[in-house]
Amino acid sequence: MSTEIKAMMADIGTRAKAAAADLGHASAAAKQNALMAAADAIWANRAEILKANALDMDFGRDKGLSPAMLDRLMLDEDRIKAMAEGLRTVGAQKDPVGDVMTEWDMPSGLHIKRVRTPLGVIGVIYESRPNVTADAGALCLKAGNAVILRGGSESFHSSGAIHACLVQGLSAAGLPADAIQRVPTRDRAAVSEMLTMTDSIDVIVPRGGKGLVGLVQREARVPVFAHLEGIVHIYVDASADVEKTRKVVMNAKTRRTGICGSAECLLIHRDAQELGQQLIDDLMTAGVEVRAGTGLTGSVVATADDFGHEFLDMIIAAKLVDDVDAAIAHIQQHGSNHTDAIMAEDAHVVARFFERLDSAILMHNASTQFADGGEFGMGAEIGIATGKMHARGPVGAEQLTSFKYIVTGDGTVRA
Repeated sequence: MSTEIKAMMADIGTRAKAAAADLGHASAAAKQNALMAAADAIWANRAEILKANALDMDFGRDKGLSPAMLDRLMLDEDRIKAMAEGLRTVGAQKDPVGDVMTEWDMPSGLHIKRVRTPLGVIGVIYESRPNVTADAGALCLKAGNAVILRGGSESFHSSGAIHACLVQGLSAAGLPADAIQRVPTRDRAAVSEMLTMTDSIDVIVPRGGKGLVGLVQREARVPVFAHLEGIVHIYVDASADVEKTRKVVMNAKTRRTGICGSAECLLIHRDAQELGQQLIDDLMTAGVEVRAGTGLTGSVVATADDFGHEFLDMIIAAKLVDDVDAAIAHIQQHGSNHTDAIMAEDAHVVARFFERLDSAILMHNASTQFADGGEFGMGAEIGIATGKMHARGPVGAEQLTSFKYIVTGDGTVRA
C-alpha cells in the first residue's frame, strides 16, 4: 500500500474521531437543520449531480456493467427528489441519541436507565448506488456518528457531488464538516486501510455484492455489520390467491431487478402447479428469463447452480416443492437470511413459515421490493443487515446507536 494512501486515511480517521466527539452531544435541532439544508442543497444542485452521474454512466458502460447495474447507478430528477425527501424524513424523525430505552429501580436504592448513545465513527463501503452517499450520511449524522464514506469506482463523480451537498448542510447548521467525509480516491488500497483502522473507526458497514462483503468479513479488524447478498425467495402455497400472487410476483421480480429485495427464486407448491406455470408465463412475457425445474416449463431448464444465486437481473429460478416444509428446507439451504416471502391464505401455513425461518425480513402476501428502510418508515437505510448481532434487517438511525447505563444513587453504598 502506498504511503500516501495510508497517510490520507489516517488523516481522515483522525478528523472523523474529533468530529464524532462533537456530534455525540450535538443538539437534535442542529442535526435536523443540517439534514434539511443538505436536502435543499441536493435539489438546488440537481443539474450538477446529473452531470456528474452522466460521467459515471459513461464509465459504467465502458466497464461493461449490466443493464440492471446501470439502473442502480443511474440518477434522474425523480431519484434525486426521492433522495432529498429521504434526508428530510430522516431529519424530521425523533432523535435517537439520549432516548431512554428502559429504566428501573433496585432494592439497593439505585435508579438505572439504559440510554441510547452514538457508536462513534462508522465506515461505509458501498458499490454502485450513489444514493447510499446521502442515505448513509444522513443516518449516521442523525444518530450522532461521524462517517467515512467509500463509494464504488462506478459512482465516484455522483457520490462526490452528493457529498458536497451534505457538507453544505453541516456548515449551514454549524456542525463540523469532518462529520461526513468521503474517501477521495478510487484506489482499492483505501478500502484495505479502512478495514484495519481500529483506532479511529468503530464499525464498518459494507453494502454491496457477495465479493465486497466477503472481502470485508475476511480482512476487517474493525467490527462489521454484514449486509450480505439478497437471495430472495417467494413461496407460493396451494392456498395462494391467484390474482394477489400474480401481481406480487411480477412486482417482486421486475420493478427493479438490481436491488437486493428483488425476487431471485420462486418456490411453488405442487398443488399450485397450474398457478406456478401461469406465473412463469407472466414473467417470460415481461422479458424475464425463467430457469425452471422439473415439472415446469420456463425459458431454460434450471441447473443446481441456479438455486442460491443472486441474479440482480431479469432472471429468476423456479422450482416445484411438496409443501411449506420443503420450501422452508430449500430456503434454509440456499437463502442468505435477507428477505423471504410467502403467498398464502392458510394462516397455519403462514405461521409455520414465519416460525421456522430466520431471515431478517419475512413477508406475507407482499412484494419483496418493500425490503427497504424507507418503506419501513425509517426515511432511508444504510443497508439490510443479515447477521444476528446488534442491528438486523433495515439499518436506520436507531440501529446506528449503542447504549450506556446511567446509574443514580443518593449516597448509596453496597453492603
